[in-house]
Amino acid sequence: MTHKLTFSLAMALAAASLPAAVSAQTAAAPAAPAPAISEDTRLTIFLDAEFAAYVKTQPQLATRLGIKDGGDRWNDNSDEAARADAAWRRASVARMQAMFDRARLSPQAQVNYDIWALEADRAEQSLANRIYRPPFYSRLYSAHSQLPDFLINTHTVADVTDLRNYIARLKAMPAQLERALERTQASQQAGINPPRFQFETIIEGSRKLTSGAPYGANDSGAPDAALWADVKAKTAALVSAGTLPDADAAALLEEAKAAILGLKPAYTKVIAWAEASLPTAPSGKVGALTLPGGLEYYERELRLVTTTDMTAAQIHATGLAEVARIEAEQDALARQAGFADRSAFYAERKRLYPPRQYDDAARKEYLDTANAFVAHTRTLLPAWFGELPAYGIEVVREPAFSEVAGGAAHASAPSPDGKRPAKTYVHLVGTVPDPAAMYTLMCHEAVPGHNTQGDIQVRQQGGSKFRSVTGYVAFGEGWGLYAEAVCKEMGAYPDIAADFMRLDAELFRAARLVVDTGIHAMGWTEDEAVQYMNETGRQPIERSRSEVRRYITLPGQATGYKIGMLKIMELRARAEKTLGGTFDVKGFHDLLIASGSQPLSILERRVDEWIAAKLAS
Repeated sequence: MTHKLTFSLAMALAAASLPAAVSAQTAAAPAAPAPAISEDTRLTIFLDAEFAAYVKTQPQLATRLGIKDGGDRWNDNSDEAARADAAWRRASVARMQAMFDRARLSPQAQVNYDIWALEADRAEQSLANRIYRPPFYSRLYSAHSQLPDFLINTHTVADVTDLRNYIARLKAMPAQLERALERTQASQQAGINPPRFQFETIIEGSRKLTSGAPYGANDSGAPDAALWADVKAKTAALVSAGTLPDADAAALLEEAKAAILGLKPAYTKVIAWAEASLPTAPSGKVGALTLPGGLEYYERELRLVTTTDMTAAQIHATGLAEVARIEAEQDALARQAGFADRSAFYAERKRLYPPRQYDDAARKEYLDTANAFVAHTRTLLPAWFGELPAYGIEVVREPAFSEVAGGAAHASAPSPDGKRPAKTYVHLVGTVPDPAAMYTLMCHEAVPGHNTQGDIQVRQQGGSKFRSVTGYVAFGEGWGLYAEAVCKEMGAYPDIAADFMRLDAELFRAARLVVDTGIHAMGWTEDEAVQYMNETGRQPIERSRSEVRRYITLPGQATGYKIGMLKIMELRARAEKTLGGTFDVKGFHDLLIASGSQPLSILERRVDEWIAAKLAS
């Protein structure tokens, strides 16, 4: 990377006419000619200006980046805005292609050029799939829970302006929910109806969000609704810091309370819609094949997720082959530990740790152990990575309004300034898992997995700013799964049981390839998928059910993990074989994650270029 450009400069450039600014460089030469800037630098300036202009249209992204402008608004999620975004991206790529000769750029700048162009193509594909992605459809990203989740976990309150913006967003939530409902109803009219279980999730979650103070007592006896508890805590922190007088705080809290009470009618409408939809909601066979044009939709999703041209049939076959390989490795490891086979090892683990339900003591034990393990693993990184995480990493409990038994853990990146730490969210209700499974999960989500990669990505300096927020499922989740294997190499796992459960987790991801394609391309029912995930994927029945419902409402996403990991492992093996004793694992890891997320095709090209450079040096 050849140039360090501040984000404020990029914002200034975005407000100006960039073509005019560039043409001004070719005007009559001044008395003292300015030094010529490189083609890479020109591209960085251009892309940063384009990205800054884009951020102005995405206030929630601006908040993630620590920018206060637009902090009182939500993204415009209308169909019109989506079409305008795709058109803007096409025009931006056309401007770039007219202004730059790709052949004159460095390899790293060519990556930025190619990814910017690719994002326009992906926006077109996403637009084609938009009708299949209504805001209330996804189990993970349903609008009823995503809006409050954003306020609680992303909208930080460092000063009074942030608090006023928070309250403004609270006031705007009913309109946002209304637009989300309209979009979902439009999809329903096109024959794309959420499954019955999703309506049930929406009803339960919406009721939780509107129970407790200031709405009144709820059945659980919890005193505060989630948003009310959050805004009170954030306001109290400003008062404690001396930046908000008590009288002003009281007035703002009254304003926030009124806004939260104003959410009740909107959520009541959502609940009424969901309840009315229940009698005709599909269940049983609910994959993409049941939707109009569903198979074509699913194949597009697979291309978007995996960033490859693999078909559903190829991914299904890969999953079956990986399941067989991993089971053989588990058998070998079990024999090494003195057991007849993997079934005997599993039986011993079940005897040692019979099923029990989470209570407060079990939750505290899990979080304490997980955070201590993450801190320990972080100390092992310098021998394996040149680029290291710099900000805080925390393992925390999933918010109550989105917590479900068997729910998937997930990670969030820190803010670019580190004021909001990276977090790993875990669901701590239902059955307590085998304690040996926690280590693999922390390697995947926290260190050296998502939290580590996210920390490095948001702190990128000197390159195009858009790369700090551009993400690809196959790369990101492939990295998380690869990180589980790296933990074994680093010696992070405390015993053979933890290593066995690493294979158990990999088996689970291989089973995902089989199940996701089975549901959406081969006509499997929900129960058939749950059975396979339970028996072959070795997941408890409640988690099997939760996972399958995630795949049903988010087609293709679960395939990215194993496809991405397999590509990373393939590229590392290629580098090790070609470079022999000169292979540098720290350099390889930095190559992968120091410059941001990338499509697998571009990752492969970069690794091949890295190998060639090493051979030539």
